[in-house]
Parts: sequence; structure tokens; C-alpha cells
Amino acid sequence: GIGQDITARLAQEREYSKLIDNANAPIFGVDTSGRVNVWNKCARKIVGYTLDEVMGKNLVQEFITNEYKDAVSTVLNLALQGQETANFEFPLVTKHGVRIEVLLNATTRRDEQGHVIGVVGIGQDITGRIAQEREYSKLIDTANAPIFGVDTKGSVNVWNQCARKLVGYNTNEVMGHSLVKEFITEDYQASVQTVLDKALDGVETANFEFPLITKAGARIEVLLNATTRRNEHGKVIGVVGIGQDITARL
Repeated sequence: GIGQDITARLAQEREYSKLIDNANAPIFGVDTSGRVNVWNKCARKIVGYTLDEVMGKNLVQEFITNEYKDAVSTVLNLALQGQETANFEFPLVTKHGVRIEVLLNATTRRDEQGHVIGVVGIGQDITGRIAQEREYSKLIDTANAPIFGVDTKGSVNVWNQCARKLVGYNTNEVMGHSLVKEFITEDYQASVQTVLDKALDGVETANFEFPLITKAGARIEVLLNATTRRNEHGKVIGVVGIGQDITARL
């Protein structure tokens, strides 16, 4: 028979396993049948299950909440076909029944011949961040000033209680609609668009006055501060406008 010295390869695989096990992020792996074959220390710590409790078990069927089983299965199946997924959010239930939110990057795992042998998922526990975002949303919604937000296309994605009360449109009537085209008077559309475009470029505007037409057809004067909205990586994702009704002042 013809031998092959695989000492270096085995040493490399051991080093790789050690790196995964000691990584400061929850990392799990499944084989082509979806059964767990990697479960690092951080995953054990966060989720609470030991190696013996997860190895060989079906990840989706046994550890994913019912409403996310299909979505997680799809992500794993795509990775088994070579299509990797980044920043997929889903909940995991810990051994103690606590729901944690995980941000996942699913990577195709291949052997040295390039054959797909499974999926490795590198996670991030974002439970705290999501709780913070919910708190932020609540603060915005209950603030004593009209606050709206638009995404990078100018479509409304934030519309707080005070804005609803002042302008008369409820959330369903504005969400996803173009703020400038649908709610700003024609003579101010260009200047409001400029303020939004500048904020999307990181240049914020303070004390910009413009009129809004309420649902009832009344014209109100608003003093606006337009602030750039960024995600946790610093990427611009839209604009938040904090307003003040100055109709009575004029």
C-alpha cells in the first residue's frame, strides 16, 4: 500500500478545533444531516447544555424555538449548498428556559477535497442589544416631541405617538411611505429632501423650519433637528427627525 504522512494535517485540525473551542463567541457545527458535531465552550456557557447533551442531536428539532425552525433549517440547507448567510437573527432557548437572541453567520464546512461536510455557525449573543433597542424605541415613542425616522430611501420607519397626535396619521398610514413626496408641501419638498440627504451623508441639520400638512388639511409649522441614524457598526441606516410644533409661535 501507498502511505501518506498526515501528521501536519492532523496537527492543523487539532489547532483549528482548539481555536474554535476557546473562541470568545458561541460556535456550533452540524453535519450534512443537521446533527451537532461542534459545540464550543462559549456555546456551552451561554446555552447551558454540555457536549454530551448536544452532540449527535438534531440542532433544529431539539434546540430551536418552533416559530424559527423553518428559517434556521433554510439557512443551514443553503450553507450545505455553498450559500453562506451573514447576520441572521434568531432566538435560542437555554437549558434553563431563558430565551436569548443570537446573531448568526453560517459558513459552509468542507473537507480537504472541497466536499461539503457540514455547516459551522459563529454566533453572537445580542440579547442585551435587543433589549436596549426596545428601550430606545419605547423612549422615542413616548417622547413629548414629534419624532419620525426614515430609512436610506426616505421611507418612514419611525412615527411616534406625538407625531401621530400632531399630524393625525396613524402608524399604518405612514410606515413605508415616502415622507417627502406624501407629507411635505410641494414648495418645501426639495429643501426637506436636501436636509435628509445631508443627514444620510453624516451632515446633521439643526433648527430647520418647514410646514407639514395634517390629515385634516391644516398647515402646521415644524422646527426640525435631523440626526444621522447608524447601526452598531457605524453604517448609516437612515435619519431621525426630532420636531417641535412652532405654529403658535409664528
